[in-house]
Amino acid sequence: MNKRKREHQQEIGMGPDILWQTPANPPHPHDYVFRNGIRYVKPYYFEFIAHVKNRWAGKTIVDLFAQEFKGRPYEYYVNAVKCGRIQVDGERVPVSYIVKSSQKISHFVHRHEPPVMACEVPILHKELDVLTVCKPASVPVHPCGQYRKNTVVGILQAEHGLAPVFPVHRLDRLVSGLLILARSASKADLFRQQIEGGLVRKKYIARVVGEFPEDELVVDANIDYNAREGRSTAEVRDSAKGKTASTKFTRICSNGAQSIVLCEPITGRTHQIRVHLKHSGHPIANDMMYISDEPVDRWSRGSSADTSDNALKSSIEEKVVNDGEENSNVDFSIDPMCTNCPNLAPKGYDTDEEGLWLHCIQYSGPDWTYECPYPGWAKLTQGT
Repeated sequence: MNKRKREHQQEIGMGPDILWQTPANPPHPHDYVFRNGIRYVKPYYFEFIAHVKNRWAGKTIVDLFAQEFKGRPYEYYVNAVKCGRIQVDGERVPVSYIVKSSQKISHFVHRHEPPVMACEVPILHKELDVLTVCKPASVPVHPCGQYRKNTVVGILQAEHGLAPVFPVHRLDRLVSGLLILARSASKADLFRQQIEGGLVRKKYIARVVGEFPEDELVVDANIDYNAREGRSTAEVRDSAKGKTASTKFTRICSNGAQSIVLCEPITGRTHQIRVHLKHSGHPIANDMMYISDEPVDRWSRGSSADTSDNALKSSIEEKVVNDGEENSNVDFSIDPMCTNCPNLAPKGYDTDEEGLWLHCIQYSGPDWTYECPYPGWAKLTQGT
């Protein structure tokens, strides 16, 4: 390789010194930076892989990206194709290249991951084939969208050397509490069969608005999930909309202004507990999505991490020389192709995010029970 070509590759960030990561690269402790109670991931170079869908076929490679992944300007995609950061079937192509169905597209990016709250992932119970942890709020369970290393699965691998692990149930990103992980695929399948067969009981606690009724309350209302808005609504039981859902609620305590409520979902629909509590007139006290009837703009709050549109956002590389402690004097290495530099976190993510006052405390099956301690917010004082 001649000197001019080598200098050009380094200028656009494609030099031989760049280590491109894929999902096969395991997370490590040094991948994380902690600042002001927030856990960041040191940005890294990553290869995103997709295959051309039928509706994409016939478009130019640039138009495909500009139309389907609108998080970056058109000019970025032109330059990315020209310099080889976007390739088809492992080969560089011209900007006028017409894609064909099922072709492999690689997009090499300087990747940011969204920040999460800087909580540990405490191990509650460890067996040969089962692991239980207390999931922190704001941390996704497994890789999805822009999250890969900033996940429970990623943190367990980086900080405890635990891999592979298989989550047997899901907790929403903003929900905390008990998470059960199998240590083999066969054990995970056994748990899932019991859950799908209705043999598993689930218990959560929530801190809600107002004085919850003393008597047990069962809410039977269909859950209709709108994927575009990322929001569910409750519908009457005989409605043609939504899926049947049922939750049993029992008041634990109340100070008049707020209540701590035991929540036992009989079914498992998206946002079921949150929607049924709103339906009862007692929404979770800090649930901005459901505390009012006005939809929250999920795009402005960075909740679009689940969408393919933002799954290809870029990132910066941060050089940190410390032992994991907070360090405000961080040296940043700027990628000239990156549309997010010099910021550490992706644009649109709220570092002041608060976890929901919803916490999983127990799962129990035919011959097993796992529990998680109560969170600090589960204690009420007068006038809270």
